Amino acid sequence: MNSLVLALIAFTGYLIAYHTYGKFLGRKLFGLTNKNLMPSHELEDGVDYVPTKKHIIFGHHFATIAGLGPIVGPAIGVIWGWVPVLLWIFFGSIFMGGVHDFSSLVISARHKGKTLGELTGDIISPSTRYAFQFIMQFLLWVVISIFAMIVGILFEMYPSAVFPVWMQIPIAIWLGWQINRGKNDLGWSLIAVVLLYVTVLIGAWLPLGLTPIYQHWMADPSQARNLAIVTWVAILLIYVFFASTIPVHKLLQPRDFINTYQLIIAMFLLFLGVVVAHPAITAPAVNPAVRQPGTDIPHLMPIMFITIACGAISGFHSLAASGTTVKQVDKEEDTLFVGYGGMLFESVLAFLVLISVAAGMGMKENGHILTGIAAYNEHYSSWVTASGLGAKLSAFVVGASNLMESYGIPANVGQAIIAVFIVSFAGTTLDSATRIQRLSLQEILTNREGKIVKPFDNRYVATFVVVALAALLAFSKPAAKGALILWPLFGSLNQLLAALALAVVTLYLIIKKKNFWLTGIPMLFVLMFTLWSMIDNLIRFIRQNDILLSVISAIILLLTGWLLTAATVSLIKRWQGKKVPGVMAN
Repeated sequence: MNSLVLALIAFTGYLIAYHTYGKFLGRKLFGLTNKNLMPSHELEDGVDYVPTKKHIIFGHHFATIAGLGPIVGPAIGVIWGWVPVLLWIFFGSIFMGGVHDFSSLVISARHKGKTLGELTGDIISPSTRYAFQFIMQFLLWVVISIFAMIVGILFEMYPSAVFPVWMQIPIAIWLGWQINRGKNDLGWSLIAVVLLYVTVLIGAWLPLGLTPIYQHWMADPSQARNLAIVTWVAILLIYVFFASTIPVHKLLQPRDFINTYQLIIAMFLLFLGVVVAHPAITAPAVNPAVRQPGTDIPHLMPIMFITIACGAISGFHSLAASGTTVKQVDKEEDTLFVGYGGMLFESVLAFLVLISVAAGMGMKENGHILTGIAAYNEHYSSWVTASGLGAKLSAFVVGASNLMESYGIPANVGQAIIAVFIVSFAGTTLDSATRIQRLSLQEILTNREGKIVKPFDNRYVATFVVVALAALLAFSKPAAKGALILWPLFGSLNQLLAALALAVVTLYLIIKKKNFWLTGIPMLFVLMFTLWSMIDNLIRFIRQNDILLSVISAIILLLTGWLLTAATVSLIKRWQGKKVPGVMAN
């Protein structure tokens, strides 16, 4: 199939979905009104609660939720064929992911910007908030540790990204200073983006990896690379400590604003490549190798729905929406554009990644040796060869640079543009996850009088604890790969959070006598595939005699059962007219 025709159909579909289903949700289901006072105004503190213009907070939210998810998910998912991936990211984002992100943002906004963990206690029962918060803390702990490692690996994979990514920080601080002075944010941000791409050009011709430096003292190249990654992880964890404690409008917002422009430019360059080259999709619609005997490729169900999260639906988005984004939204009606629109825009990115891999990579791979289906077969011959981080990203980088090369951008510059784009968004997720975990930790340690237990009321102390725990996990294994111990749990845990967030929203809608099926059906769908995957994992961990992962998996399943049982009991009591403890009780 022609990639350009498919792109035009998909983009039209996203626009129609936003202006029909999205606006229906905002108008009929939640009744958005700017008369409601937002937490950014009610609790404004100049650090976390800061009223922000709609387009700026959109950039911050999008950069937070995107990360590597909408890239690595579709890039590995193509192993099952491009049609299942397309159907999941398109319909999943419209009817599940967009609903999940938007509804999480709205109900948090209507409850003083509380996280979904805290809202679980208000809507279901006070005791259940600790179960939800435990799952949140565990997920964020792994995210911070693993993303620090991933960014360190990416710096060594793509040394051309090092200079532009670090120069983005002073550029963002300068942009934040200009915007806070009341200057034209559009004009100054465009200047900032031009400066960023100047650094990208410099980085393309001046790669700055640490591995070559360490090789002067080490005979073993692998040891030099491992030491380089450890160094980057240490530097990154020090950086995120400061980045997540300074006022959000001084670095995080302007950096994410720049990243959004960077994303728009990268997406435009990819789409321009589709228009100019309009390559045919050479990947199979459905990969026949999946069902062949002896193959190591797992069956599509349930793992595809776990592997491809961002771009369709991801539980991390509810943490971002109710953790940091809600504290900066200026007006309630902005939540539709930020929450629902942000999810659809992420799905557009996932779609372009799909096109880059399914069509762009087939233009040429491994120099000019492999093209078409041969390039696909080389990359996706087995689950082992396709599922590593390098393989996932290289498929996208090769396909994207091929598309850009079709209209004259040199391959090394195109790869530098994509590499900086990838690393920037991975770094943004690292920044935001640290801030979200700190705020969640402070919620857990808030007493009945509404005061945070000392010394955790100090954001520097709370953030230090968060970063220190991430460092302990990261450095518990050589090359800062400690988080890989827990990584097998991440995909299922992330989707479990999405299902639980939808369960909280569904109960909220039942209490408000609204159409709860719009969130209830997606909740049941995601919960079914997530529990299926978690049980499969638990069986596999037990067979492998992996005691740690077996115990943690069992604990998470028990907590999930507790939450779902408590939600059911709370719902029955409400229907019976009985009082239920909690803010949303009666």
